[in-house]
Amino acid sequence: MTIRRIVRFSNYEVDLSAGHLRKRGVKIRLRDQSFEVLAILLEHAGEVVPREDLRRRLWPEHVFVDFDSNLNTAIARLREALNDSAEHPRFIETLSKRGYRFIASLSEPAARRPRLVVLPFANLSGDPAQEYFSDAITEEISGGLAGLGPEHLAVIARTTAMHYKGSQKDVAQIGRDLTVDYVVEGSVLRAGDRITASVQLIQVKDQTHLWTKRYDADLQDIFSVENAVFQAIAAQIGVVSRCAAKKPTENLRAYNLYLQGRHQMFKLTPEGMVRAKQCFEEAVALDREFALAYDSLAELFWYLGFLGVMPPKQASSTGVLAAIRALELDNTLAETHALLGWYRKELDYDWPEVHREMSRALELKPASPVVRFRYAKGWLLPHGRIQEAVAEIEGALESDPLSMDMRYWLGIVFWLGRQYDRAIEEGRRILEQDPAYAPGHFGIGLYCREKGMYDEAIAAHRRAAELSGGAPVMLGWLGLALAQGGNTGEARALLERLHGIALKAYVPPTSFAWIHLGLGEIDAAFGWMDRAIDARDHMMTPIKTYPFLDSIRPDPRYPALLRRMNLKP
Repeated sequence: MTIRRIVRFSNYEVDLSAGHLRKRGVKIRLRDQSFEVLAILLEHAGEVVPREDLRRRLWPEHVFVDFDSNLNTAIARLREALNDSAEHPRFIETLSKRGYRFIASLSEPAARRPRLVVLPFANLSGDPAQEYFSDAITEEISGGLAGLGPEHLAVIARTTAMHYKGSQKDVAQIGRDLTVDYVVEGSVLRAGDRITASVQLIQVKDQTHLWTKRYDADLQDIFSVENAVFQAIAAQIGVVSRCAAKKPTENLRAYNLYLQGRHQMFKLTPEGMVRAKQCFEEAVALDREFALAYDSLAELFWYLGFLGVMPPKQASSTGVLAAIRALELDNTLAETHALLGWYRKELDYDWPEVHREMSRALELKPASPVVRFRYAKGWLLPHGRIQEAVAEIEGALESDPLSMDMRYWLGIVFWLGRQYDRAIEEGRRILEQDPAYAPGHFGIGLYCREKGMYDEAIAAHRRAAELSGGAPVMLGWLGLALAQGGNTGEARALLERLHGIALKAYVPPTSFAWIHLGLGEIDAAFGWMDRAIDARDHMMTPIKTYPFLDSIRPDPRYPALLRRMNLKP
């Protein structure tokens, strides 16, 4: 095979002439010998390259080196740069006593898809109560453009776009931040049953206004306006629109409640959750055929269970019915299929059903960041497929680069894969973005604890518990850090505090299990983990890969836990 100057595989690009390795355009530092190994393997992609051939290419006979040690180090550094694994290789396969083989598919650089972001529409009413409406217009137009197909256009996800709400950054800076080619800006004014919307498409490289349009319409024509906007934008950037988006409901009142519910749900506060539940339930009462409202109701119950607002088993039992109903009404909702997969995991540990739903979701929308994230967290992670989970989350971050939730989970997966320094790096990136983001501090606590940095771990867990309002799930992990760090008195005090909370509210059983484990009380820890499985405690999902469980894996009670979750040891 002839070496090409630039070769691509997965999210990576190798410039063989310049000696550069990039991931999604970001240069990755790689030492000379490791890069040379990569170049040789790419030259013979799909073929076994014997170790002796590598020795001859890299270390001439007149140069004395410890060949085996140097080659092993070069391969290890290369795998680390590619986030690859010797046990489950995606790129570099080791053939015992023979050599190495590059196993991924290669491609020449393809024409780059244009990238676009729809910035949050300005609310011209001056009424904060109308923010939900301008946010909804943003989300609907962004979703319509994303629906044109990932092979034609890469659209930045809503989560990232919302970071620019109220921002003073200009188009050029936003373009550099997100590496986008086009920016959509707009404003909307809702007055009674009338709407006025202004939209413009800007080309980032020279900040040319390619298209501008003002729409004055009745509220009942909102769907037609949204369709007209993304069809016009698609035409301006040369993307063929296959069809108009489906009208989600004929009932405008139900649609308005749905929009308000989404706005409240994304606040992720107890008050917001209560209000969102009311909105979604009223929406489906008004229109029993409103699939997206059922989908949002299902998503809401997932949050209620995951955040411990209500017992997860109870939340899942209700949420799964809403997800099923949404798919009965519209079986093309990819994100709902992935959500139903999550529910099948939590309720029944029914892995064949989880896989079936995830496969259907990926078939429908393979580039959806939500689908890729749910696939990683719901299917790959429980089975210990760490490298694949990293790849999916990193792929999701391509279109949602400022999502703190996804970046938090990327750090978690690095932690589960024992890559603690990379996990800490992700945690710090999150806290640079938002120092008050509780999961960011929580993650730093986990990663530092595994490295034996107990003072740092305890401080981070304390901050996470404080920012979360003393959430029981946070207190359990704080107790583990305290116990392992030698502060057994405070760890026992936390146990007592959690027992008091449990008299009137849900406390994840793992919160007790982790503290007992840290205190060396193994029998009690196993007892609480059994209860956690009964309660469908979300914290049991990564049981196969938790580093702090390594010491108890030889105990026969550990594989018994896996069997209860239908997981293979």
